[in-house]
Amino acid sequence: MNYFLTIDIETIPTQRQDVRDYVAKTVTHPGNISKPETIAKWNEESRPAAIDEAVNKTGLDGAFGQIVCVGVALGDAAPVVLSGMDEPDLLNRLNVHLNKVPPNQYLSTSIVGHNVSTFDLRFLMQRYIVNSIRPHQLIKLAAEAKPWEKERVYDTMVQFAGVGNRISLDKLCLALGIEGKGMTTGADVWPMVQAGKLDDVARYCENDVAITRAAYRRMTFQAA
Repeated sequence: MNYFLTIDIETIPTQRQDVRDYVAKTVTHPGNISKPETIAKWNEESRPAAIDEAVNKTGLDGAFGQIVCVGVALGDAAPVVLSGMDEPDLLNRLNVHLNKVPPNQYLSTSIVGHNVSTFDLRFLMQRYIVNSIRPHQLIKLAAEAKPWEKERVYDTMVQFAGVGNRISLDKLCLALGIEGKGMTTGADVWPMVQAGKLDDVARYCENDVAITRAAYRRMTFQAA
């Protein structure tokens, strides 16, 4: 029996003050201003916002960002979303959930996702390392695969657009006649978390898993 496991993660910027302090040190005034008074004005009026912007970008950096949701669906089973602000606990729960796949099927299980090779799997591996948690073998094997090795990792973006090219999940769904993301996008995740709406983030992640799986089934000519 061959398995496929669809996965999607949602991430937020660093929650560590030491990382924020490190990022803040990298934020300097634009090179086109040189007068001391102009620099002082920029530091007072513009630097705080520039620091916030730089910190927010860590949400896409596995060295510093944090995973708050992982959505997974084994085969045609209903998606399961694991969420929480305790990242080590979240990663450990993911490992337990992935143990539903028999060990003798690890090598014949394909991890499915959109931009999963470059983002989701790499981010997961980085967060496992940062948190000193051994990654589940399924994640490790898929992360080590080449983006085009679809028997191990089926990246819907790579398989449709080609290695090095991009297509958004929404655009791919539109092309395939699948209902897309709706009004919510990845840019809304951190504001939702800040507003205490982690349940909404989980529902968004669940929908991403469902539509990615639908795209995969269409792209592999399986029954809808």
